[in-house]
Amino acid sequence: MQSFRVNGYDMAYLEVGEGPPLVCVHGTLGDFRTWYSVLGPLSKSHRVISVSLRHFFPEHWDAIGDDYKMAQHVADTIAFIEQVKPGPVDLMGHSRGGHIAFRVAQARPDLLRKLVLAEPGGDLDASLPVPEGTPAHPPLAARTARSVEMIRAGDLEGALQNFYEGIEGDGSWRRVPAAAKQQLRDNALTFLGQINEQRRPYTLSDAQAIRTPTLLIGGGATTGSLSVMWRVLAAHIAGAETAVIANAGHWMFEQAPLEFGEVVNGFLAK
Repeated sequence: MQSFRVNGYDMAYLEVGEGPPLVCVHGTLGDFRTWYSVLGPLSKSHRVISVSLRHFFPEHWDAIGDDYKMAQHVADTIAFIEQVKPGPVDLMGHSRGGHIAFRVAQARPDLLRKLVLAEPGGDLDASLPVPEGTPAHPPLAARTARSVEMIRAGDLEGALQNFYEGIEGDGSWRRVPAAAKQQLRDNALTFLGQINEQRRPYTLSDAQAIRTPTLLIGGGATTGSLSVMWRVLAAHIAGAETAVIANAGHWMFEQAPLEFGEVVNGFLAK
């Protein structure tokens, strides 16, 4: 484990492999361990740099302070990438990390060569309507709020199960491997910051502003709003490519690491 000093914070990361840099950003409850299952496939042709955002493991945050903000994590990621040499870098983000990667591409396209968004999280504003006939999906923010209530009441395990099954479906929590569950537990208190992170919805002008060559990836088995968001964004990002990892859900790189690695490596090699 190494770290870069960014905006007054020591931002930890893991680095594996040699070649052009690929910076990977985790999502909610994740950290640099999120990408373990695909480090092998991705590091065959890249120097994979997997980061832990501010207040995530290896820090054990006490949820005190007001710097758990989307804008702070975007600024930290930009400051981190500025220290990665040689540039520009390839940037990949999953879920909330996909939102961060999107905002980095929007603000600092000069830092990036290519962009990979694996089911990026967030909300769509009225300028980005979902396709007609799309079922209404309850927002994940409601699940997050309920999980926060459960954590404050001392039910950590219930909070994690509530959030995870809101994405992967009822009964999915019991199938999560022990190591993956521990990673989520290690970051559970970040929920208390995320509830007030001030994440802006995606707009049509946001999507049209992305000029970095972009790949959006979805899991073939993902349901709910996360299965819709990336498709809508892809329709409005100029030249965007898309890929679906069959029989995999939101954590598709854990469930189908070889297929995921093949898709990402193929896009980055073009």
